[in-house]
Formats: sequence, C-alpha cells, structure tokens
Amino acid sequence: MGPIEAVASAALNSISRVSGRLAGAGTFTLFHMPLTRSTLRSAERELFEAARIGRVTVNGKSAVTYLWGNGERPVLLVHGWQSRGSRFSDFIPGLLDRGYSVVTFDAPGHGDATGRSTTILEYRDILSELHEQYGDFEALVAHSMGALGSFFALKHGVRVGKIVTISPVCDFSYLIEEFSSALNLRPRLKAQLGGEIDKKLFPTLPVDRTPFSVVDTTADITSPILVIHDVDDDRIEAAQGRRLAGAFGTQARLITTNGLGHRRILGDPEVVRSVLDFVEHGRTRPAGAATETVTAE
Repeated sequence: MGPIEAVASAALNSISRVSGRLAGAGTFTLFHMPLTRSTLRSAERELFEAARIGRVTVNGKSAVTYLWGNGERPVLLVHGWQSRGSRFSDFIPGLLDRGYSVVTFDAPGHGDATGRSTTILEYRDILSELHEQYGDFEALVAHSMGALGSFFALKHGVRVGKIVTISPVCDFSYLIEEFSSALNLRPRLKAQLGGEIDKKLFPTLPVDRTPFSVVDTTADITSPILVIHDVDDDRIEAAQGRRLAGAFGTQARLITTNGLGHRRILGDPEVVRSVLDFVEHGRTRPAGAATETVTAE
C-alpha cells in the first residue's frame, strides 16, 4: 500500500465508525478517482500530433477524442484505468496501413481530458457518442478496465464487428475486491461501497446481476472475440481473461502470453500482429483449441 492509499484507508475506516453514510459516499468517490494521470510519451507525440482532435462532453467533463483517417471503416481503441489513448500507439500505424480509420480517446480524469474522475457510465456514454458520430465500428480493441466499460456500452446499443480485449476485467465485482483489499477496507465499509455502486451505477439491472459482469452479455453480443492476457499480469489476474473467453465458448479465442505483465503487453510486436490479424480476418479459435500461447519477443 502506497502513502496515498494508506492515508485514504485510515481516513475512510475512521469515518465509517462515526458515519457509515458519509464513509460510503467518500469511498464511492475515491473508487472513481485515478490516483495518477498518464502523460504523453515522447515516442507517441508525433503520431498524436497528426490526429484530428475533438471533444465529447459527459457530466460537464470533456473527454478528448483522436481520429486518424477519413472516418470510414472505423476501429475504436479503448484505454484502461490510469491510462490514455496514446498507449495504443503501436497498433495505429498497422490499422491505417490496412485501410481502417482509427478512433480513440482520453476518458475524464485521464490523459488530456478534464475532470478528476470517471465511471463506467461515462465510458458507456463516450462510446455511445462516438458510435453516433462514426456508425458501427468494424472492430473495438480495449485494454483492462476499458474492456469492462466497452461491454457495458455494447449491452446498451453500441455495435461493433469484432472485439479484442487485452488484459480485460470481466467482472465489476473484481474491481471492488481489488480496491477494498488495496485500501484494507473494513467489511462494513466494503459492503457500503457495494451498495453505493449498485444504486448509482446499476439501478436497472436485476438484483442477481449486479454489479455488472461481461458474462451476463453473452445473449446480447454475437461478434467474434479475441482475448489476450498475460499469465504474469500483476494488475488484473489472468483468470479474468479466461473467464471472459470461457463465457463465450467458441465465439471467443484466448491467447495467453508470458512475461509481458499488464502494460508491456500493449507494445509487444507479436501481440500487435495477433490483434491486427484478428481485426482484419476475425478468426476465432479452432475447434478443440481452448488456449493459444504467444511467447514475448
């Protein structure tokens, strides 16, 4: 636990002994605040300076959008927590070479967007607005928490031809568990956080399907799916990727990697090639082949 997390943990647990409602609201707020903001890397600058930049407003905050190409045959790239759209820089040239337009964004509280926080509802609304602008996406590529937000948007009407998830979160409850563990929240405070999330984020979901999980979207989503997860991921357990792929059966193809962790996986040449091939051809796994393994270069 870092110093910021330690201070937050002590404060929230102390407040919960006096006012459960106040502590629950404070924990819900902190849950949606990235503790760091990623900056543009020098290797990403030239590519992103060439993009057409726009804005999408959600809850008074501006997400920054980036477009390469003329908007035809759009592929959408969705970043994860404490990240930004530029982390997909290794994928963009290959997509453009294959004739696709590329769209990505910085969510509120991330990258060059405004605000200090974001929610899965704002991810849904950003994707919905981009879908309104560009029409159905030929493919969607999402990393980490961005995968969970993307499936939530797909459940609410966003349409894509193919889906790629890299180091994906499958279950919102996994985020709650990880957050509660990182802050050493008392059981009562953890339960209050769960109640706030169900009430404020998923009020229309059936009680037995809250909080949101990708496994509950199998009846809604028919696109072929590629799941890539590293067995050494120390941020999102590889079991989340296996769970997502397993829920969709032969509709999904699972690739596991070794030694790439949670972030380096986005820059691995073999991973990039696998994603570009899937976006272009949409091959799901052969019958009887549950998992493929890619060795990092």
